[in-house]
Amino acid sequence: MEQLTQFAPFLLMFVVIYFFMIRPQQKRAKNEKEFESSLKVGDKIITKSGLHGKVSELAETTVVIETMSGKLKMERSAISMEMSASLAKK
Repeated sequence: MEQLTQFAPFLLMFVVIYFFMIRPQQKRAKNEKEFESSLKVGDKIITKSGLHGKVSELAETTVVIETMSGKLKMERSAISMEMSASLAKK
């Protein structure tokens, strides 16, 4: 019983860290994967580095976006879910 009370604070700390840090991060990663897989040709997007463009081609892990200066090929993971969603609302 004494050992249980000794480890209770550590157990409580792990539970708090899980629910406030690990779980939200897993949920965010799942939402980003769903966003990446739902991209379609013609979608207007913003990359994490701030480039604005329109999706012109899709591959399994890459995407070709059309910008004002030409076409760029980049990874799907480089597209910002938050900034692209705010662009779609405008």
